[in-house]
Amino acid sequence: MSSVIWYLYEFARKSWAEKFANAHTEHEILEKPERFRDFPTVHKEYCIGCGACTTACPAPGAIKLVRDTDTSEEEGLTYPVIVRGACIRCGFCAEVCPTDPKTIECGENHLIREEFTIVPSEKLYVIDDYLCIRCRKCMKACPVDAIVEEDGRVEIDQSRCIACGDCLEKCPVKGALKRIHVAYVEEQKMVINLAVNELEAAIEERSDDIKKLGAGEVYRMNHPLRPLLERALEILPDEDITRDILEMITDRLKMRIITWSPEKCVQCRLCVDECPSGAITYSEDEGVVRDPEKCLRCSTCYQTCPFGVAGYYVARFLIDESNGEEVIRITIKPAALPVK
Repeated sequence: MSSVIWYLYEFARKSWAEKFANAHTEHEILEKPERFRDFPTVHKEYCIGCGACTTACPAPGAIKLVRDTDTSEEEGLTYPVIVRGACIRCGFCAEVCPTDPKTIECGENHLIREEFTIVPSEKLYVIDDYLCIRCRKCMKACPVDAIVEEDGRVEIDQSRCIACGDCLEKCPVKGALKRIHVAYVEEQKMVINLAVNELEAAIEERSDDIKKLGAGEVYRMNHPLRPLLERALEILPDEDITRDILEMITDRLKMRIITWSPEKCVQCRLCVDECPSGAITYSEDEGVVRDPEKCLRCSTCYQTCPFGVAGYYVARFLIDESNGEEVIRITIKPAALPVK
């Protein structure tokens, strides 16, 4: 009984109560494991609001982007907030954070290695060196300095790029900066083949009119976009990606067209010997015959034939929405190649 009274007396002492309330682990005796990952620490002053951390986070609701209230002098900061109850301390948010210094850190022992950087993006941006005019507007627009100039070439460092698209908006040369979708690669190929085949078929229907073009003349025609888009959506149901692909095709596609006028042929067979793909053949029954499926559109037959049997033209394409109807404008003109 006396021992119980003694313990009650000790618990009631003010000095013991203060020690109990202020008890804590001494920092010098706390040793963290070598690869210890703490809850992420956010330095909101470095944040650029790209959202890479929220995209990379595998734990639902663990990271939220918030924005401070704007003032009359400046905009409010946008930055991530970590919900500790949902965070699993995987460190993905710190790995993908593109800012330098890092907006998000996961403890002093969490090593960020560039070779393991994961950019959570479904699209990439690349620069066409042939079209780039080195104006450097994309470099100035990039919020994370992912675009650099080396050896006279402007390039994008994909390990730093956050795919925000600011560079594409500032680029003054159409096609010099391209957006490439990483997802649905096979479906993208099918959409491209669909578009090219349909445009080829549309031009083939006008081949008689195209053959009448003289030097310096231009033939223009419109092809409706909506039916092509609907067929493409059956292959790739994401309309944003599908539209992007069709726009890139029409911007960059330069289609070579070979027409064939057998009524002009005198069976000299010069083209048969010169054709590199075997698309032009000769037989006693049929004479000189061209197989469009094997044709490379290299224009060798056009340059070889002295009688104008083969015609060579170039078509360019552009999506136009100016008149309220989406159409692909097709411009065709004779190629300026010499005939041997």
